[in-house]
Amino acid sequence: MAAKLAVKVACMLVVCMVVAAPSAEAAITCGSMVAKLSSCLSYVQGKVTGGPPAACCGAIKSINSVATTTPDRQAACKCLKQMAGSYSSVNMGVVSSLPSKCGVNIGYPISTSVDCAKVH
Repeated sequence: MAAKLAVKVACMLVVCMVVAAPSAEAAITCGSMVAKLSSCLSYVQGKVTGGPPAACCGAIKSINSVATTTPDRQAACKCLKQMAGSYSSVNMGVVSSLPSKCGVNIGYPISTSVDCAKVH
């Protein structure tokens, strides 16, 4: 009888540990990316001359440094792809050149046609 009770208690502990375990969450959300990258909008719309604003490059560097796992990079890619397609007034050539102009290699092009599932 004591052995059965010990097994039941052990099973309950395992169930509690599984239920209480933190779920995997993305390191970055699309909402936070949109907020950070708002400083790039005037540049990609052609309203700012010269290079990208420092705040824009800072945002790109920040996003790149946080997206360290394949799921995070794929989520960032999907968000960037969605953002690139949602503004009709942006110059896609300027958008796609932003990482290199900011000295960042994100590992995939910012494009409405990029296959984010292939990002690793």
